[in-house]
Amino acid sequence: MLCFLLLALCCHIQIIGKAQNVKELKGRVTDENGRPVANASVFAKNKATGQTTAAQTDSSGAFTCTDVTAGATYSIVVSHVGYQAQTLAGYTVTANSDRPLLLQLRSTPNDLKEVIVTGRAGAQNRTKLETSYSVTTIGYNALSLQAPTSVTEALKSVPGFWVESSGGEGSGNVRARGVPVDGYGSIQLLEDGVPVQHDPSLGYLNADQVFRLDETIQSIEVVRGGPSSVFYSNAPAGAVNYIPRAVGDKTEGIFKLSLGSQNFYRGDFWVGAPVGDGWKLSAGGFYRAGTGVRDPGFSGNHGGQFRVSIGKKWEKSSFDIDFKRLDDDVIFYLGIPMTRQNGKIVAVPGMNGNYGTIAGPETQRMNMIQGDGSLYHFDNTVGTSVQRSQITAKFKTEIFDHWILKNTLRYDNTHTQRNGVYPNTLLTADSMLSSQSGLLATVPGAQRLGLQYVSTGAAFNNATQNGNGLMILGGIRGLTLPLTEIANDLHLSRVFFTGSSKHDFNFGYYYSHFDEDFSRYSSVALLDVQDNARLLNLVALDANGKVLRTFTDNGIYRYGYEWADAHGEQTTNAVYVSDEWQITPAFRLDAGLRWENAQTKGVVEQSKSVNLGTFATSNILTGNGIFQNYNHGFNFTTWTIGANYQFSSNMGAFARYTSAARIPGLGSYVTNATAKPITQTMQLGEVGYKYSSAALSLYATGFWTKYNNVGFTNYVFNANGSQTQENLYANTQTLGLELEGGYYPVKWFDISATATLQRGQYKGYVYTDNSGKQIDYNDNQLIRVPAASLRVIPGFNFFNDRVRLQSVIEYEGQRYVDVANSVSLPSYTKIDINAQVKLNDKISIFGLIDNLGNSLGLTEGNPRQGEFQSNDAGATSFIARPLVGRSFRAALRYKF
Repeated sequence: MLCFLLLALCCHIQIIGKAQNVKELKGRVTDENGRPVANASVFAKNKATGQTTAAQTDSSGAFTCTDVTAGATYSIVVSHVGYQAQTLAGYTVTANSDRPLLLQLRSTPNDLKEVIVTGRAGAQNRTKLETSYSVTTIGYNALSLQAPTSVTEALKSVPGFWVESSGGEGSGNVRARGVPVDGYGSIQLLEDGVPVQHDPSLGYLNADQVFRLDETIQSIEVVRGGPSSVFYSNAPAGAVNYIPRAVGDKTEGIFKLSLGSQNFYRGDFWVGAPVGDGWKLSAGGFYRAGTGVRDPGFSGNHGGQFRVSIGKKWEKSSFDIDFKRLDDDVIFYLGIPMTRQNGKIVAVPGMNGNYGTIAGPETQRMNMIQGDGSLYHFDNTVGTSVQRSQITAKFKTEIFDHWILKNTLRYDNTHTQRNGVYPNTLLTADSMLSSQSGLLATVPGAQRLGLQYVSTGAAFNNATQNGNGLMILGGIRGLTLPLTEIANDLHLSRVFFTGSSKHDFNFGYYYSHFDEDFSRYSSVALLDVQDNARLLNLVALDANGKVLRTFTDNGIYRYGYEWADAHGEQTTNAVYVSDEWQITPAFRLDAGLRWENAQTKGVVEQSKSVNLGTFATSNILTGNGIFQNYNHGFNFTTWTIGANYQFSSNMGAFARYTSAARIPGLGSYVTNATAKPITQTMQLGEVGYKYSSAALSLYATGFWTKYNNVGFTNYVFNANGSQTQENLYANTQTLGLELEGGYYPVKWFDISATATLQRGQYKGYVYTDNSGKQIDYNDNQLIRVPAASLRVIPGFNFFNDRVRLQSVIEYEGQRYVDVANSVSLPSYTKIDINAQVKLNDKISIFGLIDNLGNSLGLTEGNPRQGEFQSNDAGATSFIARPLVGRSFRAALRYKF
C-alpha cells in the first residue's frame, strides 16, 4: 500500500540573538521544540559587496560564518531538508555583541519531510520530494493494515514492479521496469541499507528466502531504477530497503497475536528502551505455524526469528550492533493442473484451484536410492528450511571538519534445505503408457502396461480416474545450500560550499566474500492428479490383469535424474563516488560512478550414470570423483547522472540516465564449471513529476529500459525423465509509465492508487532452427510481465478515525509464459479487505480477507515446459500456478 504523503514543510525563522564578533558570525539552529537541527545550510551574503559566506550546522545545530564584516548588512538564507528556504533580509552585524545568533525553524502541522535513506550516501538528508529518482515508501500503518505474508507480497504497491508471490512465503518473483530476470535478479534486497545477501538471486537461493517481515521492521523504501546500481551490487533496476524500528527516548513496545484460517497462528513482539549512559536496547521477533492456504496434509509453515540490538550515540558518533537468528520452514507451492472450460481457466476435475496442491502425505517423506546404494532422505515437511545467524555492526562519526565516516559490517551463516514436489510434465495416462510400450517385450506373457496405486494396489482407470485420467511426472527434488558471507560498506561524505552552491560529496568502498556448497538430488515419481497427489506404480499385466512385473519402486520411475555436488566462492570489491550539487535552492545535479570487480572460483564434481540393476535404478546420475575447477573475474563500471528541480516546496520534477550491468557471479558456475556467461548490460532512463498538497499527491514517472544479452536457460522435461537444456540470449526494450497518487477530499474518505503501463519487447530475436526454419520473435512481449497493472485502495474512516475500512483492488493484464508468446495467462482481478479498529490509544484489532472473490488468476505457467517455446502450447490441460484461495486473519495489537 502507498505511504500517504504529508504536506510540504513551511517554516518561519525567528531571530533571538545577534552576532558574537566582527570576524565570525556564530549561531545555532533549533526547531520549535528546542531540538538542534543538524545539516542546515546557512548563507550570509554581504549586500554591499555581494560576497557570500556559507556554513552548515553540526549535530548540535551550531554554525560559524567566517570573514563577515562588522557594520555591514547581510542577507541570511537558512534552509534544511523538507523546509522551505527562508531569507532574512537586512541583518546588520554589530561589532560588540558577544551573543550567538539563534535561529528557530518552525514547521506547520501539515509538512512533508519524509527523509529517504535508500539510493544515496550523502552527509545531508534528502526528502522524497527532493530526490532525483523514483521512490516508493511503505510505512508502518500500511504494513499493519495489509499484513503481507511475505517479503515479496509487501512490494505489490510498488509501481513498475511486477510481483508474483503465489509460491508461498519464501519463493517470490519480482520483475522491475522491464528487466527480464526472475527471482530477485533485477533488484537488491536490503536490511537497514546493507544487502541481505550479496547476490539476491544466487541459483535456488533468492534473498527473500532468508528474510522475514515482523514488528521489528518500521518501514520499507523502494528505489526504482535511479542510482541504486551505483550504491549497491546486483541492483540494476532498483533496491528495496527494510528499515528496522529505532529506539526512542523512552521505553516502548509492541505485542501482537494473530489467528487465521488454515490453522494459522502467530505471535510478534518488539520492546525498546534506553538503558542508561546513552545506551539503547531493543529485542523482537515472531513465531508462527499453519498448514498454509494450500493444505498439503501437514503443517507447511512453522518457525520464527529473534533479534536483539544495542547501540549508543555520542555527540558526533554512534555505534549499533544487531544480532538476528532465523529458524523457519515454509512450504513451496508449485503449479497445479488447469484447463479451459466455457472460456474460463479452471482447475481440472479432482483439483481444487484455490486450495489444492500436488504435495501430500504420500510424498511427505521418501527414501531415494542414490548411485552408491545409500539413501537420500527427502522430507517435504521442511519445504524451504532456513537456519540463519546474522550479525550487523554499524559505526558513524564526524572524524574532522564535517567529514562523516560511516561503516557497516554484516556477517551471516545460513543453512538452507529446499525440498519440493515439482509438476514437471502433465500428460494423459494413455500417452504415458504408450511411450513405454517397449517395456512389454521385456516381460514374458505381458499383454499390456498399467498403473496401480502404491498404497492400495488399486488399478488406475486411464479414462476416468479422478475425473480426469491425467498423471504427472513429478520431480522429488532436494537441495542443500549452506552459505557463509561477510560484507562491509565504508563511505566518507562531506558537504562543500562553492559560493552560493554546495556539494554533498561521498566516496565509498564495498567488500563482499561468500562461500557456498551446493548439492542436489532428485528423482522422478509417477503421480495421479488430485489434491495431495498419490503415488503410482508402472506395472506389466497379463491378459487377466494380473501383475507380472512392477517397474517402478514405490512410485519412483527414475532415481537420480538430477545430481550435483559443488563448492564455490566469490569475492567482490567495489569503489563508488557520488556528488549532489545544489546549484540553486531549486535546482540540483546528481552524479555517481561505481567500479566493481567480482572474482569467482570453485569446483564442480562431474557426473556419471550408474545402473544398480532395476528399472528405477538403471540410470542414476552420481559423482565420478573428478572435480573440474573454474576461476574467473569480471568487472564493470556503472554510472548515473540526474537532475532535480523544485518548482515549490510541494512540487518538483526530475530526470535521470543510468548505465548499469549485472556481472556474472557464482550462480553462473555453481553447477557448470565450463559455463561461459556474459555481462548483461542495460541503459535506463526516467523522467518524473512530483506533487503533494493537502488533498492530492501525485508521482508520475516515464521510464525507458534497454537490456542487452539477457540469458535464458530453457529446460524441457521429456516423458522418459530426461531433460534438454538450451542457453539463449536476447535484447529487450521497454517503454513505460508509473503512476502513484492519493486523493484525500474529506476526513472520512480517501483513495490511493498505483498503475504501471509498459510495453516490453524482445529486439533482434530472429534465428534459424536446426530444420532450417526461420523463427522470428522480434517485438514479442516480454514473458510474465503484463502491459497494464493497476492497484486501487479506497478507504473509509469512521468514529473519529477509530475505525478504518479499506479495499485493495488489484488488476493484472494479460501475460505470456514463453518468448514465443504461444501460451498466455489471462488478465485477472483480485480484491482484498482490510480493517482496523482502535479500541484505545494502545490496543487495536486488525482484520484481513485475502482474495475475497476466490480469484483463480494465473501468476505463472510451467517453466519446466520451456520459457522459450513452451511445450504447453495448444494443450487442453496444462500446469500453472494460480492465486491462493480466500483466507482470513485477525490480529490483536498492544502498543505502549
